[in-house]
Amino acid sequence: QVQLVESGGGLVQTGGSLRLACLMSGNIRDINTLGWYRQPPGKSREEIATITDGGVADYANSVKGRFTISRDTARNRLYLQMNNLNPEDTAFYYCNANLWIGGRGPYDYWGQGTQVTVSS
Repeated sequence: QVQLVESGGGLVQTGGSLRLACLMSGNIRDINTLGWYRQPPGKSREEIATITDGGVADYANSVKGRFTISRDTARNRLYLQMNNLNPEDTAFYYCNANLWIGGRGPYDYWGQGTQVTVSS
């Protein structure tokens, strides 16, 4: 069973930085993409960053130039470095793994999420 656990969320002032981490465990052996999503209050969930198994990253325009997604393959960890935060970054952030399992899928797996709040 695949499990994703996020950490690193919290309260930060405008202009500050946070680094989110996602610990992945279970049957993670055929990766399509890994990514970070967020859901602001009253809005739908949006994709903000993805990375392929080969390390190619893609970003939403809203975070491009400020956020960096990275992966520590040896430790099964996914990171999101968030710099120059502003109040519109306030949201619940989720780690995602899109995986092939036993030749089937791909399937989406999600972490429990972590709250990021940016004060003005």
